[in-house]
Amino acid sequence: MALPRLTWSEANGRRLRRHGLTAPLAVGGPAAAAAAMCGAHAQVLSAAEVSIALRLSGGTREDVRRALWEERTLVKTFGPRGTVHLLPAADLALWCGALGAVPVTARQPAGARLTAERTERLVETIGAVLAHAELTVDELTEALADRLGAWAVDPVVPAFRTMWPRWRQVTEVAARRGVLCFGPDKGRKVTYTHPARLLPGFSPAPPSEAVAWLLRRYLHAYGPATPDHFARWLATAPAWARDRFDGGDLTEVSFEGARAWVGRGDTEAGDPARGVLLLPHFDAFVVGSRPRELLYPGRARDRALSRGQAGNHPVVLIDGTVAGVWHQKKTAGTLAVTVEPFAPLTARRRGELDEQVRRLGAVLGVRPTLTVGTIAVGAHA
Repeated sequence: MALPRLTWSEANGRRLRRHGLTAPLAVGGPAAAAAAMCGAHAQVLSAAEVSIALRLSGGTREDVRRALWEERTLVKTFGPRGTVHLLPAADLALWCGALGAVPVTARQPAGARLTAERTERLVETIGAVLAHAELTVDELTEALADRLGAWAVDPVVPAFRTMWPRWRQVTEVAARRGVLCFGPDKGRKVTYTHPARLLPGFSPAPPSEAVAWLLRRYLHAYGPATPDHFARWLATAPAWARDRFDGGDLTEVSFEGARAWVGRGDTEAGDPARGVLLLPHFDAFVVGSRPRELLYPGRARDRALSRGQAGNHPVVLIDGTVAGVWHQKKTAGTLAVTVEPFAPLTARRRGELDEQVRRLGAVLGVRPTLTVGTIAVGAHA
């Protein structure tokens, strides 16, 4: 029997709609938007606020901040690829159960690595310390030195032209185990705390259940996809991802002539994308969507990717593909937006772009201006 077929246009259209980018999500607020994109990348927190707000009717960054720090419907923690994400609080147990089962390759120099026994001691102690406090990095370092000794805090982890204490290489592990997440900032410093302080009764879900759930959520947001796509999204071993697909409740499809998978029976085709969209740094849609060469065609590959990595440039989507980059500069209640399209804009496209800039200003609560021209600013690291 012939496999169901999906074209790039059909797959891209359904992804955009499910992300709330074709039309805003009708219910659920910021947590629903974060769920729709399988987590909002928040290494740049202001960009995550924009990503989420753009997916909501009339959403603003203040709505996202309220959901995160007051309503507690979002949690800031380490998500896919070990990068900072905003995740729905209601799904955190499943996220931790799934991510805790994902194999991670050691990335530290030999002299900085931890034994399995010391890793366990650090994770256990971090959980015990954070169960009753919100601590800055310096405060947590001091607490770990008091409890475990100098080995835990020796400055041996290379990071941003300095050396971090040894324990910091397990922040991702601690988050995946469900004993660490971010708390409210103290001034300009971030804090860590225990998720159970924010979500009483919290504990990670069983790994097998959680991994199956995460694969379903990923395929709903980014399918059709292959095991290699899933492995890249998680930054894990392709063999591990293949095993998950072999045992998954999936349907095989033909996607642009190649084998790919969706959730069982989820062969819905999306309408072709139309119009202009502005997406901020590291928006989950561009990071997760593959094949990348179809989302970033022609000049976009060289101008809007950074060594093949998506998200380092804010991008302009025209009819669902990357067709420009943009930059913003905020000063005293105004937002200066510069857009560099890769081809001349028609009058209709310019009108759609104007509307997107107005929407961005509303999200950020500032008065925007638009300039169309060349951008000299480089990619975000």
